[in-house]
Amino acid sequence: MSTLPPSDPLNDHGDQPRAGDTYTHGHDESVLRGHRWRTAENSAGYLLHRLSPGDSVLDVGCGPGSITSDLAERVSPGRITALDRDPGVVDEAVASARSRGLTNVVGAVGDVASLDFDDGTFDVVHAHQVLQHLSDPVGALVEMGRVARAGGVVAVRDADYGAMCWYPADPRLDRWMELYQAVARANDAEPDAARRLLSWCHAAGFVEVAVSASAWCFADEGDRAWWAGQWAERVVRSDLARQALERRLSDREELSRIADGFRAWATNPDGWFLVPHGEVLITVPGRSTTGP
Repeated sequence: MSTLPPSDPLNDHGDQPRAGDTYTHGHDESVLRGHRWRTAENSAGYLLHRLSPGDSVLDVGCGPGSITSDLAERVSPGRITALDRDPGVVDEAVASARSRGLTNVVGAVGDVASLDFDDGTFDVVHAHQVLQHLSDPVGALVEMGRVARAGGVVAVRDADYGAMCWYPADPRLDRWMELYQAVARANDAEPDAARRLLSWCHAAGFVEVAVSASAWCFADEGDRAWWAGQWAERVVRSDLARQALERRLSDREELSRIADGFRAWATNPDGWFLVPHGEVLITVPGRSTTGP
């Protein structure tokens, strides 16, 4: 998932903002724990039928590399390039692949707004939870399409915060949603990205776009504890918390109340939390040529 340059005080990893963009979550261990939970099955299932052994793949905003390694297993002996803005994140993704015995993952430090690859380099270009953090998601789609081969695939999946829902109701979680939306929009980002993916594809000039949706659902005791636990930590100690405090959108007392709200929700046997996602599979058109 991605980062800002290391010199930026808001730098963190997990998704991939372009230069000048601010990543809302940051790289606190609570955030990384959430990223490492992601797999190709629970986060890129819509793409798997388009993968073949030997494919070359670019994983934009690779984060700690759990999805990257899963994709690498499926395209072996094809090579997958794990790309992120932060060198440490890239190193973790490559090391994670090596720990699983995968030798077909290489790392690259780069920016989705200006990818340092030739036109048509990859069979598949993949980005998970990236566009929601960008001030120019359309430009990023154009650039991802540029480095994909004609007939290749650009695959994008993003959550939609505004469509998330939970039970039972709790005003503390309502406030969490309000606060997250406020911080993300102050970063010139779009937290309700899923519903806009198709429009962004059209604005980028793509015509052949397959659209789908899927969701994460946290309802059993273990899933509730995991989901609520990492968010309870995020709201008090991650870059989300720091930005909320620096912008005077909240205070420490309120953040603590929100964290308590997540913990209380997790202990309720009726607790249920839905995280919807939009998905697009873009088939890259042939490139125009000119002759004498």
